[in-house]
Parts: sequence; structure tokens; C-alpha cells
Amino acid sequence: MHSSTANIDATCEIGEYCVIENNVTIGKGCVIGHHVVIREGTCIADNVRIDDFACVGKKQMKAANSAVTTEKELPAAQIGNNTIIGTHSVIYRGCEIGKGCLIADFACIREEVTIGEKTIIGKGATIENQTSVGSYVKIQTNAYITAYSKIEDNCFIAPCVVTSNDNYAGRSQERFSHFKGVTVKKGGRIGAGSVILPGKVIHEDGFVAAGSVVTKDVDSETIVAGVPSKTFGKVSENQLLKNQ
Repeated sequence: MHSSTANIDATCEIGEYCVIENNVTIGKGCVIGHHVVIREGTCIADNVRIDDFACVGKKQMKAANSAVTTEKELPAAQIGNNTIIGTHSVIYRGCEIGKGCLIADFACIREEVTIGEKTIIGKGATIENQTSVGSYVKIQTNAYITAYSKIEDNCFIAPCVVTSNDNYAGRSQERFSHFKGVTVKKGGRIGAGSVILPGKVIHEDGFVAAGSVVTKDVDSETIVAGVPSKTFGKVSENQLLKNQ
């Protein structure tokens, strides 16, 4: 079903059983797979590929006891040139995804998320609401980026990394004024299976070794490891972002 108000360039390929709602714009050379749902007002730039069963522009869901989800009307999703969106991925309203990104199969990008250019969001990864992700970032398979986080340019988040934003673990009214996501500054890296506690900052070129639990901020150009993590050493000169 294609709305009569949708603006779909004649060069696009649209698969079977797609739903394209009112005022959607789809640019030149796009390829839309089968059973794709593109919600009202979504703007898709040129040469975008959206694979089967993906949903773009989904409206947010507000649970009765949700601490971080808003009911306000959000702007339509924006998808940049040459981006690829994998099968069964879900991208919410209020998202802005830059050019040349890859959103892999089964990924979920929540409302009010911005993603810079040429960033990779891996299979099954989740980026929660009101988070910013920079350019040339790699967030790998099954990583979880909590709400209110900031991931700067050229960061690397390995598979199955978990971040958190609630030191009260869902208890007490006080928690509502203390939510704080994590910050990974430019060039920061987090190894597989690590856990980053609420509000912690990984400074420029900081490195968290695999399996670590980060309970304190990580200094720039510093390696931390362990449970809880402790300083292990300095990042070698040839590994610094400036030397890549």
C-alpha cells in the first residue's frame, strides 16, 4: 500500500507488500525490500537500501511507568544518502541517520537518536532514546547503548557491551532526577562483554579491556581491565587515533 501523498522517485525499486504512509519521501535509486513499513513523513534520501520486514519511522511507546519515554509528538525519521538498513530493523520517529551508515539486521534505533556519517550499528544492537552517536563509529553485534548516552566520533564498541543509566535499578522516585547515560569520547574503545555503569566517561582514546566492569571514569589514552576495572597501562602510541 502506497499513500497517494507519498513522494517516491521513479528510479526506486519497491518490493511486494510494502506499506508507505502519508507524506513519505523516497529519493533517487532507493531499493526497498518486501514487507517494509515506512511510517508517516519519513524522509529517505538517495540510494538507500532497506531490506525485508524493516520498519522506519515507528512511533514511540510510552508505558505507564516509563522513566525516559516521552509522549510528545516527534519529527519524522530522516535517513541519509547511501545508508543500508537491514532486515527486521526498527528505526523510530525523531531519528536522524547520516549518510553511508549501515544499520544491520534486527537492530533497534529508538526515538530522538542521531547518528553521524559512515557509522556501523551491528546485528541486534540497540541504541536507546535521546542518544547521540558520532561519525565513523562501530557498535557491534548485540551491544546495548542506554538512553541519554553520547558516543563521539571514531569510537569502537565491541559485541555484547552493556551500558546503564540507572544507579537505583528501577527503585524509588529519586531515580527520576538522576538518570545519566555513558559518554565515550573521541576514539574511545570498549572490549567485548564489558559493562559500563551509569554516568561514566571514557575519555579520548581510552580503552576498556574485554569483560571489564567500569565503575569509574577512564582517563584519556589509558587502558583499564578487570572487575571492577583498574588502570592496566597506557594505550601504545601506534594505537592512538591520531596515528591511524
